[in-house]
Amino acid sequence: MAGGRTDQWIKGYLAAWTSNQPGEIGALFTEDGAYYTAPYRPGWHGRQAIIDGWLDREDAPDSWSFEYKVIVEQGDLGVIEGVTTYHDQGRRYSNLWLIWFDGDGRCRKFVEYFMEQPAAGLSS
Repeated sequence: MAGGRTDQWIKGYLAAWTSNQPGEIGALFTEDGAYYTAPYRPGWHGRQAIIDGWLDREDAPDSWSFEYKVIVEQGDLGVIEGVTTYHDQGRRYSNLWLIWFDGDGRCRKFVEYFMEQPAAGLSS
């Protein structure tokens, strides 16, 4: 599935995560998009709220790394499995991201599931 819509969107997401530039963040989402940092937390609703929420929690560009694979791309849904490593914290998280797209490839709904891996799982 490399090169598909989900993979291309994730590449844009990683660029925005690195730059923390509002324009790059906003370009990923529809005007009325919704972003949930966990399935049962209140979400950020609307492009500007997503940008603001992202920047309130921004990560320094060299403080993390992210590996992923697209596991589902069907209809308007993309699902990725990933691992986020926060080097400065010595923490690693398993991720499952659900991404619903509009017809133009922007995200209209994003839901993140994550779980911290045991410290013994860190090899770096």
